[in-house]
Amino acid sequence: MKTFTSFSILCWWAVVVTAAQAERPNIIMFLIDDQNPSSIAAFGGDTYTPNLDRMAQEGMKFTRAYVSSSVCTPSRYSFLTGRFAGNSHSKLYVDAVGGKENQGLPNFNVALERDKMNVGNVLREAGYTTGFVGKFHLTSNLDFPEFYKGKDKWINIPKNARPGPETSAQFKHNERWMRRYLKELGFSWAKNVYPENTPSPYSTHNPEWTTVAALEFIEENKDGPFYLHLCSTLLHGPDRSWRKSMDQPLITGEGEVKSLPEIMTPRAELLKTISEKGFDPDSHVAGEAWIDDSLGAILRKLKELGIDDNTLVIFAPDHGRDGKASVFSHGSCQVPMIMRWPKGIAAGQVCEELVQNIDLVPTFFELGKADKPESYRIDGQSLTPLFKNGKAIDWRNHLYLEMGAARATVTKDWSYIAVRYTKEQIAEIKRAAPQNLPRAMSYIGRLGIGVRGADRPGFFDEDQLYHLKTDPKEMRNLAGHIGHSSRVKEMRQKMQQDLQAIGRPFGEFIPGGNAAKPGQISKQIKIVKQLEIKGKTVTVPEALKQDIDVTDEPPHVDKAKRRAEREIRRNAREEARKKAGEKGKEGETE
Repeated sequence: MKTFTSFSILCWWAVVVTAAQAERPNIIMFLIDDQNPSSIAAFGGDTYTPNLDRMAQEGMKFTRAYVSSSVCTPSRYSFLTGRFAGNSHSKLYVDAVGGKENQGLPNFNVALERDKMNVGNVLREAGYTTGFVGKFHLTSNLDFPEFYKGKDKWINIPKNARPGPETSAQFKHNERWMRRYLKELGFSWAKNVYPENTPSPYSTHNPEWTTVAALEFIEENKDGPFYLHLCSTLLHGPDRSWRKSMDQPLITGEGEVKSLPEIMTPRAELLKTISEKGFDPDSHVAGEAWIDDSLGAILRKLKELGIDDNTLVIFAPDHGRDGKASVFSHGSCQVPMIMRWPKGIAAGQVCEELVQNIDLVPTFFELGKADKPESYRIDGQSLTPLFKNGKAIDWRNHLYLEMGAARATVTKDWSYIAVRYTKEQIAEIKRAAPQNLPRAMSYIGRLGIGVRGADRPGFFDEDQLYHLKTDPKEMRNLAGHIGHSSRVKEMRQKMQQDLQAIGRPFGEFIPGGNAAKPGQISKQIKIVKQLEIKGKTVTVPEALKQDIDVTDEPPHVDKAKRRAEREIRRNAREEARKKAGEKGKEGETE
């Protein structure tokens, strides 16, 4: 009879564990900024994206993928946690909106929490090496005050700082600071990190800088399993900024560097190829082809190392470009997403089910055989049932979206939007002069990106209903049509269920706290719809000026008192700006 020693049992167990781990895929989440489906040829775009097109041919294309919020910070929070940003329990968010008794207003006010309930930490504890490269945008001095004190604290670099060795040294210091911050959150490895968007005076995109770090991480961890959260700064900003960035090859997130390895197609050669393909090299195609080339370098490295078959690569943007800070589908929350995993996803698949960025983390946990902590809240569901042929029995029939004061319920055919301001916001809207209404009534309380969705007639309406099949750009609000009353009721019921699960008040759906009923600002909605809004410029038409004295304060308000109050608020804001550096949390610029 054969006997087993403790040593032999230990060896056997090590072999079993190693074999089990070998079955787990490597995972690369390639997260892009500000991208519409029209910027990818595989989605019908008139552009040059050969690597993305090949990825779609060899994997699965998702035609109804959404992000839950349409600006960087809350969307990236969901990509990293599997939670709605409105369920953030960071001190930053609680400080911004209050406790669960108040209505949530998710926008640039969320951060990753100290409890490490995020994909980087949970997969690391499950045996993965987890890496972070590129744009983060989720820091918080309220959650990690120790990072803003002492000799190694975050350095606030003035926007008017001049390029040079001193500024480069400060950029380099802050990049090393970001590495420490991410490791504190639970990531195994971090390098070439942007705190948020490319800041002045080095506000230049450099995908080679992020790609070289990604390739280094993949090379170091080729024996796997590994998870890489790779975030490009492209395609943030206007089209021309991408092309201009191509003329500054040595400006990076750590200032000016002396050289970078040639790991992507030389920029001049890429521009020449774009031209040869019949595109204008100075157009939007330059940026779209540039980020595609970064993806190509990643795919080549996986092939070279022989780990291509068992690496799941996901390509998706954090939101669209045209309707940022709204909850529209077109150009806002609906995004192009592609997955490639030769060992687990058959080539040439198309998924038309409703999927969302909150679904990615639970997918990764399932594939990585990770046991999440019992207290870890996840709002999404694993996408693995869709991997066989893009379909699954009893898949969800709607999605929930959130952005500041707005919420949306989306089915395959319909979108219902509810805009519900808090009591404090309504008070501000009522006392705002006409030219200040767009800012006050933006879902996130700002001009610029906050009113990109205002090019659609229903943007400021408190209730909106769109038929996505006949009106994909959401231009005709059907909420007030009596023939659609039953549809509105049905969509509101779905929203009610999701809001109850979140557990915060919202308008009349979930009364309480500072939530307020609709119907209190009908006059202001009528006025704001007559204004001309272009970015941060608001023009009051002459016809409207004749009806309203735009210089008048409300008759019951003492003007001298109002001026004094404005001066106090101005001084307070100025003081807050001076202290903002200590907080280290600035919002995204347009």
